[in-house]
Amino acid sequence: MASALAAKMGFNSLMRKQARNFNVRICTMESDMEFSCEVKWKGKDLFDLVCRTLGLRETWFFGLRYDIKDTVAWLKMEKKVLDQEVPKEEPITLHFLAKFYPENAEEELVQDITQHLFFLQVKKKILEEEIHCPPEASVLLASYAVHAKYGDYDPSVHNPGFLAEEDLLPKRVINLYQMTAEMWEERITACYAEHRGRTRDEAEMEYLKIAQDLDMYGVNYFLIRNKKGTDLLLGVDALGLHIYEPDNRLTPKCSFPWNEIRNISYSDKEFTIKPLDKKTNVFKFNSSRLRVNKLVILGYLCIGNHDLFMRRRRVDSLEVQQMKAQAREERARKQVERQRLQREKQLREEAERARDELERRLMQLQDEAHMANEALLRSEQTADLLAEKAQIAEEEAKLLAQKAAEAETEMQRIKVTAIRGQEERRLMEQKMLEAEMLALKMAEESERRAKEAEQLKQDLQEAKESERRAKHKLLEITTRQASPGLPPDSMPPDLSFSRENLSFDFKDTDMKRLSMEIEKEKVEYMEKSKHLQEQLNELKTEIESLKLKERETPLDIIHNKNTEQGTSKHSNFKKVAISSAACMVDTRYTL
Repeated sequence: MASALAAKMGFNSLMRKQARNFNVRICTMESDMEFSCEVKWKGKDLFDLVCRTLGLRETWFFGLRYDIKDTVAWLKMEKKVLDQEVPKEEPITLHFLAKFYPENAEEELVQDITQHLFFLQVKKKILEEEIHCPPEASVLLASYAVHAKYGDYDPSVHNPGFLAEEDLLPKRVINLYQMTAEMWEERITACYAEHRGRTRDEAEMEYLKIAQDLDMYGVNYFLIRNKKGTDLLLGVDALGLHIYEPDNRLTPKCSFPWNEIRNISYSDKEFTIKPLDKKTNVFKFNSSRLRVNKLVILGYLCIGNHDLFMRRRRVDSLEVQQMKAQAREERARKQVERQRLQREKQLREEAERARDELERRLMQLQDEAHMANEALLRSEQTADLLAEKAQIAEEEAKLLAQKAAEAETEMQRIKVTAIRGQEERRLMEQKMLEAEMLALKMAEESERRAKEAEQLKQDLQEAKESERRAKHKLLEITTRQASPGLPPDSMPPDLSFSRENLSFDFKDTDMKRLSMEIEKEKVEYMEKSKHLQEQLNELKTEIESLKLKERETPLDIIHNKNTEQGTSKHSNFKKVAISSAACMVDTRYTL
């Protein structure tokens, strides 16, 4: 049965070699790509095609990985693709991933695409808990991931619940606290709001700067055994080789920096590390699988990390210098463009505020004109009413004057008839006295009415004067509405801006100034790191009361112990690097 299967696989391999092309599916962190490759292609031909498609020039960090049995392997560049142990089914599935990690992402990663691919891969490893991340750092990293996806925080757009479908925190962290999804979102959003003004690339770089300080960042672990048969873990990263206990992947028992290793070799299942100091004993261990030795050595994990370690400590090659110069120019151009867009945005906001102010003033003037029209209408109505009252008073005065004249005539008639008799005279005198009294009262009433008529005439004159003033004020308001004294170019709706004032001259002085700003940012990095640590401590304090101690994993307990002792990834490395020579003097008792 086995021989028949082997014969079938050999036949399929032979048929594939006889074919002219074969299909390959490349899985990246963002999308999948398919290529038709020639049979004679080597691993480097396929790798270069993928890099050209992605626009990637920092190729030394990446590789093509494939699954094989119970482990993984990296495609070799110098061998033909079909001559390697790649899957036999078409399309052949390969994963384009970062094989080597930088020591300092901000200084080593030049291209935006390189930074973006590292961001996606590290984020995936943290969420899948391949890299242990404490809760407070998880919240801060999640806020930068949100900023990289959504841009600046806007309360009117990013309503509560907008992160409900996002995968932002490791399951271990969520299960460790008695907190609802809304509570986690509230804390992530609070940090997210503080990142305003950063671009997507800047947010991703901040994410990597925090992640690179995690203990398990960039470490590849392999199960090994010492001469006594004790199970151990070998860790390979950008700084060197580390030996761990199986249940503690955070703190190494001893470390071998790359600059202190003279040679690494293997034969069959035995793996040998020869320190640079010849007086130090050679460290040997065994691996139960020969394929692991090939992966560690021939898979270029050790060789590649050591080469990059030495490369970082030498002067950059001409290609890297050109890439960094182009990256600086591109960052400078983006900075100038960002400043121009910021200036345009500021001018637009100022114009909108000016328009709103003019609209407000226009509404105010319209209200004043409306009130003036109403006041004028009331004045006209009052003037008409006063004129009517004056006319009535004048008619009453004329009537009273007529009655007074009639009373005077009656008095004269009585005086004429008074001589007809004493009695009649007495009666007439009495009547005359009464008539005189009545005439006097009527004269007084006539005089009073005349004064009232005169007063009404004066009121009529004043009303006409008020009407004249109201018409004059309305004319002034109408004149102000037509020309309120503002510059013509500030009147809505014709708001325009001259883009000639927004042009920038990119001179050498600007480049020097930007270079000085970049150096200044490097100097301020330590202060930002201190602020970052304070922010992480503050987040840890906020959520500590909700923590469930019984759900802590062994790595959480080790991380908390390291934090209480004030140890970190770099301090551990320096400590164990210094003591590695002493550890190697008597390996049998140490391990």
